[in-house]
Amino acid sequence: MSHDVTPPAYAVDAQGWVSPARRLPSPNFEARPGGAVPTLIVVHNISLPPDTFGGPEIADLFLNRLDCDAHPYFDTHLRGVRVSAHFVIHRDGALEQFVSCDERAWHAGLSNFFGRERCNDFSIGIELEGSDTQPFEPAQYATLAPLVRALCAHYPIDAVAGHSDIAPGRKTDPGPHFEWTRLQRETQLGDVFFPYLHARDVS
Repeated sequence: MSHDVTPPAYAVDAQGWVSPARRLPSPNFEARPGGAVPTLIVVHNISLPPDTFGGPEIADLFLNRLDCDAHPYFDTHLRGVRVSAHFVIHRDGALEQFVSCDERAWHAGLSNFFGRERCNDFSIGIELEGSDTQPFEPAQYATLAPLVRALCAHYPIDAVAGHSDIAPGRKTDPGPHFEWTRLQRETQLGDVFFPYLHARDVS
């Protein structure tokens, strides 16, 4: 008897929230400027502390409640920082949403997508719980692919990129272990959606 679990169907509502993601509204957002709509998905990785998985620290960071006295890395790098992403996908595939996709989350920073700067204005940020040093879990791809498909169905998304693609030299995530060809295969999106793929070392 098969024990395969069918991934949940994702749907974006009229306010930009995705069901059945767990909703954890972050205060770190603002309106997209000039009526901008998301056309880009940016994939990141995050772990707090680095290379440590499973704790509440990512949510605490995005909700401005991280105890920066709890770890030297937090004290050195994150004290006073205000950031967010639209989504976090945990190691077990669990999906959390912190900012409506209709709003501007604070995930990309100084960035440039083929000459278009301020990628936060027109992008949706998806954080995978992980690091540059370890592979991601199959459950994460099983959540990421249908989420990307749902976002593409709801918004005029025309590209998917890594944080390192739009902030080269400053950022390295989602890192060398992220399987871009797998994401393309599982989303069934054409080459045009992955403009950096063939310039990237995916070996």
